[in-house]
Amino acid sequence: MSNDQPPPGQPPEDDPFRKRPPGDQPPPSSGSPYDGAPPPPPPYDPGPYGGGGGPYGADPLAGMPPLAEPGKRILARLIDFLIISIPLYLISLPWGGAVGNTNGNGNDDDVSDLFAQTYSGHQLLWSLIGLVVYVAYDTYFTHKDGRTLGKRLLKMRVAMLNDGRVPDTGAAFMRAVVLWLPALLCCPCLWWLINIVLMFTDKPYRQGLQDKAAKTVVVTVN
Repeated sequence: MSNDQPPPGQPPEDDPFRKRPPGDQPPPSSGSPYDGAPPPPPPYDPGPYGGGGGPYGADPLAGMPPLAEPGKRILARLIDFLIISIPLYLISLPWGGAVGNTNGNGNDDDVSDLFAQTYSGHQLLWSLIGLVVYVAYDTYFTHKDGRTLGKRLLKMRVAMLNDGRVPDTGAAFMRAVVLWLPALLCCPCLWWLINIVLMFTDKPYRQGLQDKAAKTVVVTVN
């Protein structure tokens, strides 16, 4: 008798009716030739923004909404500027206005006098007040849902580049400071020019300097 035969009274190993300990039950067979194969992996879910971008991870352009058009971004920024600057100027009128007056004789050729006038104590005070208001405005709305009033009107929002979420307070504050601090206290014309050029030429994310500092992008929303 072969050694492969079970002892008398004991069922063979392949007997489907043989009792097995718990956890040792074979899976039921459906007759498919793929029975016993490992289950397929779960479907890939890139998330709403693909899962990262550029130097911060995988390229997000495959999964993210379309980037906002530079022209709309400029218009949204102008709307935000007017929303803040007009009330701020009206409030400043009882104290002489937020914009300094000329020396009264119409001669503005003296560059040093013009510089001293522009950055007098009165003007610097209102520049600092304006800076606080602009930064607070941008930080609040960017952290709230990624949309200032101008962006809301033109259906855009700010999103984190790596995962598309709404920026947290730190990122929103960083973005606002980099955007407004040089523009209000140092070199407004040069600063706006640099950012406008970057919005048209930066590849592939159309990031201004504030976006690069905060690792954000501006995308369209429905």
